[in-house]
Amino acid sequence: MYKLLSHNDLDGVGCGLLAKLAFGDSVDVRYNSIGSLDREVKYFLENHDGEIELIITDMSVNEENEKKLQAFHSTGGNVQLIDHHKSALHFNEYDWGHVVVEDEKGKQTSATSLLYEYLINNELLGATKVISAFVELVRQYDTWEWEKNNNLQAKRLNTLFFLLSIDEFAEKMINRLKSSDHFYFDDFEEKILEMEEAKIERYIRRKRRELVQSEIEGKFAGIVYAESYHSELGNELGKEYPHLDYIAILNMGGKRLGFRTIHDHVDVSEIAGTYGGGGHEKASGATLTDDAYKRFIANTFKLDPLKEDAKRNKFNVKDTSFGSMYKDRSGDLYMIYQENGEWKIDKNKVRFEQSFSSFEEAETYLKRKYAAWLEKDELFVQYLMEQVKQKN
Repeated sequence: MYKLLSHNDLDGVGCGLLAKLAFGDSVDVRYNSIGSLDREVKYFLENHDGEIELIITDMSVNEENEKKLQAFHSTGGNVQLIDHHKSALHFNEYDWGHVVVEDEKGKQTSATSLLYEYLINNELLGATKVISAFVELVRQYDTWEWEKNNNLQAKRLNTLFFLLSIDEFAEKMINRLKSSDHFYFDDFEEKILEMEEAKIERYIRRKRRELVQSEIEGKFAGIVYAESYHSELGNELGKEYPHLDYIAILNMGGKRLGFRTIHDHVDVSEIAGTYGGGGHEKASGATLTDDAYKRFIANTFKLDPLKEDAKRNKFNVKDTSFGSMYKDRSGDLYMIYQENGEWKIDKNKVRFEQSFSSFEEAETYLKRKYAAWLEKDELFVQYLMEQVKQKN
């Protein structure tokens, strides 16, 4: 008999599905939030049956349970912990710990991919085309490779996961992985996914207008309040405002703080760790501690939201020889333009002393320091006409 304790997100539930495929009715699967795992482990150790093997996936235990699991293992107990978070690497010191962040080829892992490999290597589950495809979708979504690879099927799998209950999702996926030779979404799933994607788009459009920016511990954060669609929201806001190092998403009801980034130079798991949390380089989370509340809420509450860049311009566009016009909330106008191979900024026709090596560098400076936005064509054309008149 087996007992699997796993996370209640897509990667954690993916582990549960693989366990059901491998062990059938011989495994008891329990999904946990970050806060409930240690209670489950404590209860198991106090009431365990010596015949049951404990498997923990996609999560790690606290220091107290870490010691108790080692004692359990040293007296003949069967336990296996499989994880892929950097914060859990120290569990590799134990015979029962298997934590891999990247494989030998440099590819980021997920708990589902690691458990799949473990089950295959121990001849507990046979590899199939459809299971391998499902595991790869989970891995790409959990590591955010889906965004880089534009793998929308991985994103849609996670969307479907949140649309259904865990039991409904598990039943559908297990039947599909048993009976099909390839992974697919059925007609009903396609329809509800289309409806949900339209809903997500509307939600993100509204939240764009609520984002504020603040420099926190040397990095520029975009801060927004949201209780839904954190991954989609963080990804879209990050692309919309690339001058920000990361997006902080505040869930006031859950008293949680999520972090997302699109940049390779930022590791949000380190930022989350500052507040007692953790996760991945691109996506992490933490509890809303007093310190986090002060930095992300109290200190930013009165800030004005960022204004969006003009979307439908034909003339005032970025990275152009004509120059690009920006405006801030004080009404000041800025021009970013290239001169003698360097990028310059004028403020109300007065040039800044510093130069920049690229348009992106100049724009990042302007947006971080002045929270300026790309102006609409009308003002830009008016500016150009005035310039022509002055020359004539």
